[in-house]
Amino acid sequence: MEAPLTDSRRSFVGARTILAGYENYVARFRVITSRAEVRFLNRDWHGMQADAAERLGLYRSVVSEVYADVVGLLGDRAEDQAIWASLKAVFSALISDRDDWDIAETFFNSITRRVFTTVGVDQAIEFVDTDFDTPPTRSSEPVFLAQGRAESVADMVGAMLDHCPFVLVNRERDVAAATERIEGRLEQIGALMSLDGAELVRSVFYRGQAAYLVARLHSGSHSIPLVIAFTNDEAGIAIDAVLTQEHEVSILFSFTRSYFLVDVGRPYDLVRFLKRLMPRKRVAEIYIAIGYNKHGKTELYRDLRRHLASTDEQFEIARGTRGLVMIVFTMPGFEDAFKIIRDRFPPQKRTTRRAIMEKYSMVFQHDRAGRLVDAQDFQHLEIQRSRFSDALLAEFAAEAASTIEIFDEKVVIKQVYVERRVIPLDIYVREAGERAAGAAVLDFGRSIKDLASTNIFPGDLLLKNFGVTRHGRVVFYDYDELRPLTDMRFREIPQSRDDADEMSSDAWYTVGDTDVFPEEHERFLGLSPSLREVFLSEHRDMFSATAWQAIQGLVAGGELLHVLPYDESARLPGRPRWAGW
Repeated sequence: MEAPLTDSRRSFVGARTILAGYENYVARFRVITSRAEVRFLNRDWHGMQADAAERLGLYRSVVSEVYADVVGLLGDRAEDQAIWASLKAVFSALISDRDDWDIAETFFNSITRRVFTTVGVDQAIEFVDTDFDTPPTRSSEPVFLAQGRAESVADMVGAMLDHCPFVLVNRERDVAAATERIEGRLEQIGALMSLDGAELVRSVFYRGQAAYLVARLHSGSHSIPLVIAFTNDEAGIAIDAVLTQEHEVSILFSFTRSYFLVDVGRPYDLVRFLKRLMPRKRVAEIYIAIGYNKHGKTELYRDLRRHLASTDEQFEIARGTRGLVMIVFTMPGFEDAFKIIRDRFPPQKRTTRRAIMEKYSMVFQHDRAGRLVDAQDFQHLEIQRSRFSDALLAEFAAEAASTIEIFDEKVVIKQVYVERRVIPLDIYVREAGERAAGAAVLDFGRSIKDLASTNIFPGDLLLKNFGVTRHGRVVFYDYDELRPLTDMRFREIPQSRDDADEMSSDAWYTVGDTDVFPEEHERFLGLSPSLREVFLSEHRDMFSATAWQAIQGLVAGGELLHVLPYDESARLPGRPRWAGW
C-alpha cells in the first residue's frame, strides 16, 4: 500500500503540477503566436483572426485543466491554507530562474483564486506583490538589437529591414519614403539629420492585416520612437506607414485595440522597452497589448492598491448621464472607471445580467478596431468602506445589493468591470472649444463606421454612449445594445399612406427587433446646429440605409476590412485606399 503524501511532499508535487501546467500554457501560447509570420506572408487574414481568438481562449482552458489536476492531487487538503502557503513558497523557488517569472506568478494566482474564491487578497497564498524586488534573472539576450552610428538615415532604415523575415516588393522606393518621413521628424525637433544609433526590437509585431517593426532612434540628445508598419496586398509587401511620435505609438498600442501577436521569451524586458517609447502608458496596459492580459490585470490591481495607499481619495459616482444598466464610479486621481451591473433594469432595457456579461465577452474576443474599450473583469474585491462616498454607497444599496455587500468597515464587490476612463462625448462637446468639439464630432462618425467595418453595430448611437480619450479619439463603451452588424436589417422608412399617418404618434409601419432606420438617427444626435453641420459635412451617408447595407454586404461576404490603427497622414505617399466605409 502506497504511503500517504506528507504535507511537504504535497506542496512540492502541487507546485510542480502548476508549473508543468504553466509551461504547457507558454508552449501553446508561443506556438499560436509564432504562426503570425506565415499568416502575414500568405495573406491568410482569416487564419490570423482565428489564431488571435484561439490564443484568447487558451488561458482559461489551461487554468481549468490545472485546477482539476491540483484539486485531485491535494484531495481533502485542497482548501488547506497551510498547504497552499508552503506550495506558493516552493513555486516561487521553482520560477526564480525563469525569464517569465512575472507571468508565472499570475498563473499561480489564477489557480489559487479558483480554489478559494478569495474575498480580497491573501499574501500568504497569492503573489499579491511579486516575490522579487528586482528581476531574478539576467537577460541572456537583449530584447532589442543595438545598431551603431549610421552614415545616413537611409542606411539605418535599410539595416532594420535586413532583419525583417520578409522582402519588400519595392525596397528602394519604400526606404526613400521612410527616410524622408524620419528626416522630417528629426528636423522638426531640431535633431541632427544623422543617427547616432538605434535599438530595434528583435521580434516583429503582428496584428490584423499588418506587421510592425518597433525601434528607438538616437540623434544627439534626442531619442524618438519609430514604428514601421507593413502591409501585404496583391501587389506584395510594402511599408504602409512610419510613426515617429509618442502619441502615434501610444494609439497603436491602445486599450481599444486587439492584442499583438509578438513572440518574446522575456516579456518583462519588452514591456520596459516599450514603456520608454510611451512613458505615459501604464505597464499594465503594455502587458495587455502584447497578449498577457491576465498579468496586465495583475499589474492593474497593483496600481490600484498603490493608489489607495498613497491617497485619501474616495470613489464617487462618475460624471455624466446615469446608466440604466450599469453603475459607473471613479476615483479622481485614478485613470480607470469601474462598472457594476445593476440588479434591475427599466422596461425599455430588455436584457439580463447574463446577456450583458456575454456582450463584454464578445468585445473581449472581437477585433476592437480602436473603438471599443477593453474591460478587465475583477471579482471579490475588498475595499475599506471609508473609500466610498455616501452617495455611491446609497446607490450600491439601492441598485446593486446582489453584487455588493456593505459592512461596517469594508465593502465587498463580487464582480466589477474595470476599464480606462474617458470623457463622455456629450460632456466633451459641451465643454471643449469649438475646434476640439468639431474634431470629436467628426471622429464620432468615423468610430461608428470603423465599428461597422468590423461587424459591430452599437445599437444606441447617442453621444452619452461614446467617450473621448486623452488623444482625442472617440470610442464606444456602452455595450448592452451592441450587436453584430450582420444581425441587423437596415430599412428606409416606408412612405406614409396619408396625412393621418404623418400626424400619428405611432408608426404606420411594422418594426422588427433587428430593424434599423438610419434616417431617424439624425434626429437623435443631440448636437448644436453648428456641430450638426460639421458632422453632416463628412457623415451624411450614415443616414442612408443603402450605405449601411453596402458595408453589411461586404462583411457578410466574409471580407475582413482593415481599419487603420494610425492616422492617414502617417501613411507613405501613394499607398492604396483600404476597402471599407
